[in-house]
Amino acid sequence: MRGFDLIDLRELGWNEFFEKSFEPYRAKGLRAARVVREHRKGYLVCTGDSDVEAEMAGKIAYRAKSKAEYPTVGDWVAVRELRDEGRAFIEAVLERKSKFSRKSAGLSEDEQVVAVNIDTVFLVTDAWQDFNIRRLERYLVLGWDSGARPVVVINKSDLCEDTGKYVEQVREIAPEVDVRCVSAIEGDGIAGLKEYMGSGETVAMLGSSGVGKSTIINAILGMERQEVKDVRAEDGRGRHTTTHRELIVLPEGGAVIDNPGMRELHMRTDERGLGRAFDDIQEIAEECKFRDCMHENEPGCAVKAAVEEGRLDEERLANFFRLREELELWERRDSEKLSRGQVRKRIKHQARRARRRKR
Repeated sequence: MRGFDLIDLRELGWNEFFEKSFEPYRAKGLRAARVVREHRKGYLVCTGDSDVEAEMAGKIAYRAKSKAEYPTVGDWVAVRELRDEGRAFIEAVLERKSKFSRKSAGLSEDEQVVAVNIDTVFLVTDAWQDFNIRRLERYLVLGWDSGARPVVVINKSDLCEDTGKYVEQVREIAPEVDVRCVSAIEGDGIAGLKEYMGSGETVAMLGSSGVGKSTIINAILGMERQEVKDVRAEDGRGRHTTTHRELIVLPEGGAVIDNPGMRELHMRTDERGLGRAFDDIQEIAEECKFRDCMHENEPGCAVKAAVEEGRLDEERLANFFRLREELELWERRDSEKLSRGQVRKRIKHQARRARRRKR
């Protein structure tokens, strides 16, 4: 497999979009690079002719409004390379063309960036124990919101006699989304996944632990590149092995980002992703009597009527409500934070005026 040495950055996705963002940094003598790995001490970046250990310059942390603006795997960055020392400093993160993110796990309200600058996101589930159409709806909301093209990948087809029933469930909720059934162990369907890959293309692998993301990557590469462990006999699930994000260059060009499995997937999005993932509900809602109908107890609600008539699955509508409530909660929290920030600014401004009056 090819390494990062002596590679044309255009094969890794460099294009006019990033070139325009990089222009002011080129004038300062900086180099363009892509973040390929993140670890405790820093980052590994690819400059095209070498892979270099890099640290984040302090000014990025100082200027960032949140950790979501820190460099992450897949980012294009401007680096100051210290060739004699074999290291570099990341001076700036270039504008991102796409971003898959979620609310951080636990009680934190922060945004956690999962994958950036991706063209396609493989939402990986399996045909054994993992398949959950309600959770997949959640992935699709964030997938559409990311700006990348979502593709549902159903792995472990060798463990299921009828994968068609899963494909049909996905098509019922997302007719616009491609669905691919594969068996990473046996290699079935892997050629179809390669259709989304190639020079300049970046694919991200997202899904729960044990669905076989790393095994799929190994099948695509044709070698044991990613560490995997045996499937448990009692439930057909792989054991979690990926512990960090990594961008892997592909033999035919392009790249794939492997991610650790996600146990929680809380909403960190806007109405765009929710609308695309539930466009059938949005379409029915246009027939509601009131334009601001919340589809709960309002008279003349076309969505409720669709459920009663069997044209809309009641559980799908319930999941829509859950995700909408999560989204609204997040927006309220953002609004409250902004209000507190405005208050702090006013207090500081008043304090400055008071100090000037005392002089």
